[in-house]
Amino acid sequence: MKAEDIQPWLFRVEPYEGESLSHFLGRFRRANELTPTGLSKAARLGGAVARWEKFRFNPPPSRQQLEALAIMVGVEADRLEQMLPPAGVGMKMEPIRLCAACYAESPCHKIEWQLKDMQGCKQHQLRLLSGYPNCGARFKVPALWVDGWCQRCFTPFVEMTTKQKLFYS
Repeated sequence: MKAEDIQPWLFRVEPYEGESLSHFLGRFRRANELTPTGLSKAARLGGAVARWEKFRFNPPPSRQQLEALAIMVGVEADRLEQMLPPAGVGMKMEPIRLCAACYAESPCHKIEWQLKDMQGCKQHQLRLLSGYPNCGARFKVPALWVDGWCQRCFTPFVEMTTKQKLFYS
């Protein structure tokens, strides 16, 4: 048997409902101790994973790229496509935004929070946060959200709900 005949063994990571591709890729990479470059190379995607983790979807992932990624992560290409912003809908790469109340229910970054027209959470009627209320630092890209708290002031995301203001749409 040759080395190239050996298939990699990877831990499966199930996506959350509404989860952004950035957050999912970060969770998958950590579970499998991969770097963005390592995952890109394994899936033969060039440097795409690092770009996608930063919400750089210009050009958007092709169907072929999503299918290659799907094989590596064990998630259907159609499901990965749902983690992207809808076609033709404007998206903000920065600042990264969060509804702490949503995060308390499902610990993931939602792609809808990055849509340009989204200023508040429709479910909780709260304004989205764009940084940590206690220390003022901006949120890192969701792929780097390891423990669900600020790396500077250690405030957990779920405790930030009390700092969110009501949003009237």
